[in-house]
Amino acid sequence: MLEARAAVKNLHAYRPPLAGRQGLRLDFNESTVGCSPRVLEKLHSLDAETLARYPEREPVEGEVADFLGLNAAQVLLTNGVDEAIHLLCSTYLEPGDEAIIVVPTFAMYAIFAQAEGARVIQILSGENFAFPLEALLAQISARTRLIAVANPNNPTGAAVACKILLQVAQVAPQAALLVDEAYFEFHGDTFLNSRDRPANLFVARTFSKAYGLAGLRIGILAGDSGQMAMVRRVASPYNVNAVALTVLPEALRDQECVKNYVAEVQHGRGLLEQELRTLGLHYWPSRANFVLVRIGPAHTEFVQALRARGILVRDRNSDPGCEGCVRLTVGSTEHTRMLISTLRDVVAHLKDRREKERREVRV
Repeated sequence: MLEARAAVKNLHAYRPPLAGRQGLRLDFNESTVGCSPRVLEKLHSLDAETLARYPEREPVEGEVADFLGLNAAQVLLTNGVDEAIHLLCSTYLEPGDEAIIVVPTFAMYAIFAQAEGARVIQILSGENFAFPLEALLAQISARTRLIAVANPNNPTGAAVACKILLQVAQVAPQAALLVDEAYFEFHGDTFLNSRDRPANLFVARTFSKAYGLAGLRIGILAGDSGQMAMVRRVASPYNVNAVALTVLPEALRDQECVKNYVAEVQHGRGLLEQELRTLGLHYWPSRANFVLVRIGPAHTEFVQALRARGILVRDRNSDPGCEGCVRLTVGSTEHTRMLISTLRDVVAHLKDRREKERREVRV
């Protein structure tokens, strides 16, 4: 009888709640305004021949490399950051190796590492989700072959200084250090342009967030050219579809569109954090396009109440250290104001309900 590998059978499947997403989508950190008009115009110009040919990735990789200030040998376009993680795990992990992740964080780091038969070591973030440098360094051993860090982190929005990540890479030269910069545009700090970037450090980027191209599934993995040559050996030559490759150069050329949206998000993030303070809700300052807020035992009711009013947000209660927490995506200024107005209504509703329950208990 055919059976899957033990590592696969023991995996905890990651199934994001994608079904029935009707309303203002503030649950998956997508752009709330969509892509550049130039991208849409290019999409409309696609012909049958373009779709009939196998996609050619290398010319677009050259354009992306130029945009990033790198050479083409340092850049691989991927089917979203998910594939970049998968490729690193396939390239460097053997059964019995160790992978270190700081939690809470993106679930796919652990899933792809475990699928290769690696042992995943989870290190809980420090107080207020501070990066646990000493605890991480203490776990590095000769068997450590992968360390994954989201910067800024999801779902906390916390960021870690590049010099700290450089220290991690230097202590573990036998391990691939992945710095996932999916939310780079909203943060601004990057390792890509660092002259001190060691050969074991990789940077991932995505066009799903600030560029509004989540549906096209396109990302970047960048690193030392010698190491990237090894990663390319396990990558499909046709991993990125022709539609994504055709429109990506237009997305890169319209930096004004990206900058305007990022500016709106950063402004809206400040407005949202100010409102959360006013409402007396505990949150963590964010460097990404979302804010994590602690609602407490009423987190499920909170999410449902917002959904009933046409706004989708993400319950993160099951993440390590995130008990009672909900993540709120920040979008355009208009959408942020809609969220703030609805938050006031929902929080007042929940307070009235709690007060009513207290009165009933007294009686």
